[in-house]
Amino acid sequence: MSGGSTFSSGLSIAELGARIRDERRARSISLEQLAELSGVSRSMVSEVERGAKTPSVLVLDRLATALGTSIARLLDEPVRPDVVVLAGDQQQVVRDPAGWERRILSPVLPDIEFEFMRTTLEPGVDAGEFSPHAPGSHEYVAVEQGCLRLTIDGVTHQLRAGDAAYFPGNRLHAFANGSAETCVYYLAMTLASAVRTHRPPGGHDA
Repeated sequence: MSGGSTFSSGLSIAELGARIRDERRARSISLEQLAELSGVSRSMVSEVERGAKTPSVLVLDRLATALGTSIARLLDEPVRPDVVVLAGDQQQVVRDPAGWERRILSPVLPDIEFEFMRTTLEPGVDAGEFSPHAPGSHEYVAVEQGCLRLTIDGVTHQLRAGDAAYFPGNRLHAFANGSAETCVYYLAMTLASAVRTHRPPGGHDA
């Protein structure tokens, strides 16, 4: 499992895999269907669910998107919807071996799919292309430091420190830092509900 993403919480790779499997089964989605929805190979999905392989942040995001949820919900338990203070050492941090980090600044609330995060891209790092979310989802970006190359459905936008952008969440979107300076940006995301319930032929689940 070396070379994969690292997680700041005490959640083991086996526990993460079990959560993904539980979310999939709760939606009556087979392994094959999750692979098709996420664009992740069936063998990779199976290995992640069994805790045999650590997913990259991009793979984890694609699985979460296919399940109609967020990485935050896969990593953390919901809290009571009241005043919540997240100290720095209580925030979930996911580090990708490609050279970038996602820090989740929002708590997981019951029945609310919202995520607020701070992402750091080292110089020259391309975080990759992220899958579209359900129609009705929204994403907001604000750059704190450096330059961000934001690509939406193949159209590139160059954002500098102080710039902000919005885009519908149901578009292909990619984030990259082509400069020699570290890029830091914030992203807020609200996810619309998606009906992703499937019944495998014969009623059997993988």
